[in-house]
Amino acid sequence: MKLPPTWHARGQSSMEYLVVCGALALALGLGMSGQDSVLWQLIQAFGTAYRKFSYAISLPG
Repeated sequence: MKLPPTWHARGQSSMEYLVVCGALALALGLGMSGQDSVLWQLIQAFGTAYRKFSYAISLPG
């Protein structure tokens, strides 16, 4: 029984995404410690954006 050619490619993009995100997190956080690291600033920016977004959707229509 021969399998279709797309059978082997399933899950490939999620693995590539995981590798790229891991490499990006490592590159941003490696060698940078404390509150001045790029990774920490990125985490704070996501937190600020989430707080602003949740405040905006909580306002009455």
